[in-house]
Amino acid sequence: MNSSSMPQAQANPFDLTDLAAYADWRSRKLEQLQCDAGALAVDIENPMQLQVDERERLLSLIDRHNMAVYRLADAQNRDKEIVHALGRAVGLNRLDSNLRADEDSVTSLEVRPQQGNQYIPYTNRRLSWHTDGYYNHLDRQVRGLIMHCAQPAAEGGENALIDHELMYIRLRDENPAYIEALMQPEAMTIPPNQENGVEIRPAQPGPVFSVDTQSGRLHMRYSARTRNIEWFDDAVTRSAAAAITDFLQDDSITCRLRLRAGEGIICNNVLHNRTGFTDTDTQKRLMYRARYYDRVAAV
Repeated sequence: MNSSSMPQAQANPFDLTDLAAYADWRSRKLEQLQCDAGALAVDIENPMQLQVDERERLLSLIDRHNMAVYRLADAQNRDKEIVHALGRAVGLNRLDSNLRADEDSVTSLEVRPQQGNQYIPYTNRRLSWHTDGYYNHLDRQVRGLIMHCAQPAAEGGENALIDHELMYIRLRDENPAYIEALMQPEAMTIPPNQENGVEIRPAQPGPVFSVDTQSGRLHMRYSARTRNIEWFDDAVTRSAAAAITDFLQDDSITCRLRLRAGEGIICNNVLHNRTGFTDTDTQKRLMYRARYYDRVAAV
């Protein structure tokens, strides 16, 4: 376990009364702050069989920063099995077979006609800040995520990412009451999802921040969309939500990159967004997205 990992069991940096544990964790987290995509990158020769050093570097980066970028030697290989193999290699096994995922539970994200509700990931429009699966039931939280670029758009489609632990630090330093509010069981509620008058998912309340019971690490569920979010109706929670919006503009904690073919992101479901993009007849954006109930394996 390295410097960004959870301290000893008796110390809990996410306990608002444990000031010493928080100060120690915060100091080590900020000392290793890294938001340069190049510094987070790992070159991979064969994704079907990672070398020991490739796997160790991926796990180390994700342990410290909750994310890593990989670059395959064969950028033209569009086999979806790459995603499954990379997931298994870093301890991601339990796939979330979400709505409109492919038969293998890995979703092909591309511009496509949609029947019923129109979901933005299948359009070329921008995606606002979010963590994946924020509308899932609390016992089906998405903790790990792989986004693999099979082909980039002709123009646009840039991603921005923020380690949610850095967001926690910004909020707690601003006002510890924000953290208390955002850990309430009904801090953020996602209204029901209805299609053709039929409820396909009930309303889902839950906290924004929680602590994963298995790893002791921080988890975040969040969406910046305003029309499908109901915040707990008190002044502190509303102020906390506004503070998140403000800190999402903080370039000092934001990693930006435009994935090329054969590149991808493996992360512990960090905050992320996507700019709009333009396809052409000869170059259409295709991303493979895999959501997992697991976190990436510990170092």
